[in-house]
Amino acid sequence: MMSYYDDVYAIVMRIPRGSVSTYGRIAGVTQVPRGARGVGWALAALDSQQRPDVPWWRVINAAGRISNEGNAIQQRALLEAEDIVFDQHDQINLRRYLWDERAALDDADISH
Repeated sequence: MMSYYDDVYAIVMRIPRGSVSTYGRIAGVTQVPRGARGVGWALAALDSQQRPDVPWWRVINAAGRISNEGNAIQQRALLEAEDIVFDQHDQINLRRYLWDERAALDDADISH
């Protein structure tokens, strides 16, 4: 049986390059559907060996902004390297870049 954190990691690993998701949307397909903060805690708990494999930088807040103050510069650089554009208010257009996790996870049978 997978732990909650492992479940979060498995979902985040499916976000394709050039797309983003939000903490709440990731939580919504886990066993804790209102656990957006738990998704943040899971990503913050990634160790140095896991970080390259789990694209944590593709998870942003529901306003389309980076919430991770400690790694904001790195997160923005990684997103921009994937051709994700920030507007003049440092927001990402979610209509353009938001990943449809429900469709992707229905196909993969990862969601709960």
